Amino acid sequence: MPVPWFLLSLALGRNPAVISLERIVGPQDAARCSPGLSCHLWDGDMLCLLGSIEAAPGPVLVPTHLQAELVLRCHQETSCDLCVRVTVQLAVHGHWEEPEDEEKSGEAAEPELKELRNASLQAQVVLSFQAYSTARCVLLEVQVPAARVQSGQAVGSLVFDCFEAALGAEVRIWSYTQPRYQKELNLMQQLPDCRGLEVRDSIQSCWVLPWLNVSTDGDSVHLVLNVSEEQHFGLLLYWNQVQGSLKPWWHRNLMWPLEPDPVRTSICPFKEDPQAHRNVWRAARVQLLSTKSWRLDMPCSLPAEVMLCWQSPGGDPCQPLMPPLSPENVTVNKASEFPVVEGHPNLCVQVRKVRSWEKVQLQECLWSDSLGPLKDDVLLVETQGSQHNRSLCALEPTGCTPLPSRATTRAAHLGEQLLEDLQSGQCLKLWNGDLGALWACPVDKYVHRRWALVWLACLLLAAVLLFLLLLRKDRGKAAAGVRAALLLYSADNTAFESLVGSLATALSRLPLRVAVDLWSRRELSAQGPLAWLHAQRRQTLQERGVVVLLFSPGAVALCREWLQDGPPAPRAHGPHDAFAASLSCVLPDFLQGRASGRYVGACFDGLLALDAVPSLFRAAPLFSLPSQLRGFLSALQGPCAARFGRLEDSAEQVARALQPVLDSCFRPPPRGLGPELEAGLE
Repeated sequence: MPVPWFLLSLALGRNPAVISLERIVGPQDAARCSPGLSCHLWDGDMLCLLGSIEAAPGPVLVPTHLQAELVLRCHQETSCDLCVRVTVQLAVHGHWEEPEDEEKSGEAAEPELKELRNASLQAQVVLSFQAYSTARCVLLEVQVPAARVQSGQAVGSLVFDCFEAALGAEVRIWSYTQPRYQKELNLMQQLPDCRGLEVRDSIQSCWVLPWLNVSTDGDSVHLVLNVSEEQHFGLLLYWNQVQGSLKPWWHRNLMWPLEPDPVRTSICPFKEDPQAHRNVWRAARVQLLSTKSWRLDMPCSLPAEVMLCWQSPGGDPCQPLMPPLSPENVTVNKASEFPVVEGHPNLCVQVRKVRSWEKVQLQECLWSDSLGPLKDDVLLVETQGSQHNRSLCALEPTGCTPLPSRATTRAAHLGEQLLEDLQSGQCLKLWNGDLGALWACPVDKYVHRRWALVWLACLLLAAVLLFLLLLRKDRGKAAAGVRAALLLYSADNTAFESLVGSLATALSRLPLRVAVDLWSRRELSAQGPLAWLHAQRRQTLQERGVVVLLFSPGAVALCREWLQDGPPAPRAHGPHDAFAASLSCVLPDFLQGRASGRYVGACFDGLLALDAVPSLFRAAPLFSLPSQLRGFLSALQGPCAARFGRLEDSAEQVARALQPVLDSCFRPPPRGLGPELEAGLE
């Protein structure tokens, strides 16, 4: 089966498959043509003379397509050579021209012209074959019947068997007619070696060649050479530099047989290897030679395109400068010129694979080293219209914004200023051509001015927020500094309750939050004295407040009763008396030494002496009111609470509220008020 070149290129890739070839027997060359045509191969080779192109006198046969296929020419079953079969497609070119002067030609020319038109068309086709140390030219005659002669019509094909060639050789084939009426067809191809074809048992030179296998494992490359004990072959590792000067890479002949022209096979295992390509791009560098020249340095030549782009300092992708600057093919390791007038830090070079624009392989901002870091400039693209009309747009990440514009981009907001700067010559011209120009316009001054306003607004807003925060903090401190005070007393009589109410009212006018059962009769009745007292005491102590114990003769009697230090209280207390209930949770604090900082004791002048208070309750500060109001208020104030102002003024204020009620407690009751009230005032 013939094998076309494109099938061989698919099969003989990085991992070649095994393909079997058609066999032809005999050493003689042969020619054949498609049905309807007749052809003949001249004996022996001819001299390869191309000749010049001549004008066709009428319809002529010309080759239109050239194709090469691989076959095996076998002299014996196991003695074959690789051979190239050539197929040429033929077509009719030109037509018969009518005589210019029919009167001069006369009737005598008509039979001759008719005879030419009815005759078959003949042509001599030359096939030229060249390979290393081999050159051949063969001549084939082909004849086409007159019925198939029509200008531009394909008439068939011509097949030649075959040109012998060496394995792995590079061959060139030409096809033309003699005389030559058009440019010759040509074909160049690298022939495969023994690896990819089923020829190892048929071509003797493949019997003795060692087989080479290459595999990659990450960054490591494993090369395995299978050589039998009878074979004596060497391995040559070399760098195949197709483009540019040869690099001084390592070139080592491990062992090669001492023969004049030994049979050889070669393999380039990394030609299509993706990892090898990545390694090459990783080692590539773009170097700035001068302000306008640069060079792409790579270990080997890979097809690449280069273009200029504009890199903004904000981290956005580099914007290609096309149009008007289009990408160009780059020559590796060769100096090139930039199509710019002036360099700029934001101008960068992008290098990509040819016809592969989805990924940038290399990007370098070459002028940033000499001209400083990226600038906050706007690139204006100027284009010239057909009637010398100029239009401008600003290159931004979202595209090129026309100026002036009502868009919401930064360049649109600065459109008028940018146009004024361009007119006044404040912009730098980077490139100038027949179709337009590129301008770099600085916007630092506008950005600074705008940011100054922004900073001023931010500072003003920060000042307002700070003021509100401080105001809220002061209010919070004031609210947090109001210390809670829970007043506990024994409801001995109505006069004493009135005295306690006056004290609670006077204290509430200071920075104190006062709680007393006189003001919570409804909650006290609903919850009961014990539950209400426990809830109030827990809340007061959690808020770092103070519990005030107001001692009276009845309160002292209840304390001694709880301490089993005296006789039972002489009479029962009312349903709203919380003092008796409070002793169940107050006494443990005093007994366990937790009273300091939590409790303050007080009694009233003339109603109870300080030494009458049981000694257990003297662990807390104890004061007699109103004579010791200053110390009492200082103890209520605490270390972290809001200040009462001058203690003398606060003490005088509370004393003025207490004194009239306290004096009324020692006046004799009016006659006829009843024994209950009289007993209460005793």
